[in-house]
Amino acid sequence: EVQLQASGGGLVQVGGSLRLSCTKSGFPNDGYVIAWFRQAPGKEREGVSVINLSDSSTYYIESVKGRFTISHDKARNTVALQMRSLEPEDTAVYYCAAGRDYGVWGHWGNGTQVTVSS
Repeated sequence: EVQLQASGGGLVQVGGSLRLSCTKSGFPNDGYVIAWFRQAPGKEREGVSVINLSDSSTYYIESVKGRFTISHDKARNTVALQMRSLEPEDTAVYYCAAGRDYGVWGHWGNGTQVTVSS
C-alpha cells in the first residue's frame, strides 16, 4: 500500500526556518517523483517543489527559490523540504504527493500546517 506521511509543520516567526518531512512507503524510488504542495486559506493549491527520485533533479517555484531546498534521504525513505527565511506568504497547509510523472499525482499524504507570524 502506498503511503505518504507529512510532518514538521509549526508556528515560526518571519525569517525563521522549518523542515518538513514526507515519509514514503509502498513504492520504489525509481520512476517516481515527489512534490510538495501548499494551500493557503482562500487560495488554490500550488506546487512548491518537486524532486525526481530516480536522478534527484529538482524544481522550485520562483517565490521559494533560494529559500527552500528539497532533498531525498534514501536510507530513511523521506523527502524533506528545508524552508528558510520564511515569510507570512508561506503560511499554508503543506502536502506531499507522489506520482509516476510530473503533474500526475496519484498519491497524497496528509497536510501539515505551517504558520509564519509577523
